[in-house]
Amino acid sequence: MACLNNLKQDIKTLESLFPKGHELFQITAASVDELTCRFICRNGKKFEIHANITETYPSTPPVWFAETEDPSITSAVQILTNTSGRDNLVPQQVKLLLRELCRLHNVQEPTELNNLQPTLVAHIENLEMNNCFLNQISEDELESDDDDETEDDIHIEMEEDTSPEKGKDDGISSEHISTLERLRQNQRQDYLKGSVSGSVQATDRLMKELREVYRSESFKKEVFTVELVNDSLYEWNVKLLKVDPDSPLHNDLTLLKDKEGEDCILLNILFKEAYPFEPPFIRVVHPMITGGYVLGGGAICMELLTKQGWSSAYTVEAIILQIAATLVKGKARIQFGGNKVVDSVKGQYSLARAQQSFKSLVQIHEKNGWFTPPKEDG
Repeated sequence: MACLNNLKQDIKTLESLFPKGHELFQITAASVDELTCRFICRNGKKFEIHANITETYPSTPPVWFAETEDPSITSAVQILTNTSGRDNLVPQQVKLLLRELCRLHNVQEPTELNNLQPTLVAHIENLEMNNCFLNQISEDELESDDDDETEDDIHIEMEEDTSPEKGKDDGISSEHISTLERLRQNQRQDYLKGSVSGSVQATDRLMKELREVYRSESFKKEVFTVELVNDSLYEWNVKLLKVDPDSPLHNDLTLLKDKEGEDCILLNILFKEAYPFEPPFIRVVHPMITGGYVLGGGAICMELLTKQGWSSAYTVEAIILQIAATLVKGKARIQFGGNKVVDSVKGQYSLARAQQSFKSLVQIHEKNGWFTPPKEDG
């Protein structure tokens, strides 16, 4: 509770020092889970920068990402990925970020930075005190922290903490809320056992992405479905069920259902530990497809899926919908004789060949550029 109370106080301080009307830096939205900032450079251009505050805070820093590819913004954000100790705290993170932004944009640091002092000072000497987020702090410390809380503070604590994701699961079915809760419990157990897979940054972002997918209209309208392979956040199977009804691909999907009992295009998405700073690897698994910028092995020719064209601001939902649009735009057709192709099993592409063809694709485009077709198509 002490950590959470201090975080709340730090957020209030940030909002008071950098309100929405501040001429240089603004806190536009804030909670104990997320922080959204806006930096305004000399020419008046505004940049949105976000932070996800993970359950392992403050032993790990928030996960920052920006809605821009501007190198002055992305490089400033990047320095926040390697902090430790006191610099993991939200006020210190904002201070580091803003100072770097001011340096890169050659503007004077705001005087408010002098008043930006973390509340969690007494707990910084040993950041193993992250245990207070895992309910492992000593009874003595709990008693001392509770003594400092007013009755109103305790009431607010109970309202907000009984459901860690309070308000975030609105509009999500009970089945998918259970999935999210199971994943959270698995992460907690893995953390306690010291057997965490992936990275904190990637795991936290993927939890957010999955939650947003469950809340999205395209998911609810069954444009696509999502299944986690072996309950892993790092591998998704996405069934693309609906495409432009006026497209030949739509007609092919209808025919596919009649012929083979399948009514979707199965995509496999593999996320790396460096996500969201590196793109996921996405391929078509089945059916076999010609056109639509689908390469041999099922790899997809889209610049945004490469390191060169990737942005950490892209959401998984947006990528899935972009792939659906690209298939249609590229006049994709289902290859109904694909089941007989030696490379496939029951009409499925192989991962190894997809990775090899994508690697070759990237090398070609790095040499010759992505001038035709447009960026979003490949």
